[in-house]
Amino acid sequence: MPKMKTHKAAKRRLRVTGSGKIMHSKIGKSHLRRKKAPRVKRQYSRDVVLDPANEKRIRRLLPYG
Repeated sequence: MPKMKTHKAAKRRLRVTGSGKIMHSKIGKSHLRRKKAPRVKRQYSRDVVLDPANEKRIRRLLPYG
């Protein structure tokens, strides 16, 4: 059976931790930031865990992640 191909856009946007969780950055990070509170802007610097509802679909895009 041939090797599966990694989805390159998903590879750039998502990362898999050592324990196997899929992390992504929050949306709205670089748009209209002046009106956002400092607390909210700090939260954008962290990655968040992918929602479990989307995990099965995303794991198919990252077969070797």
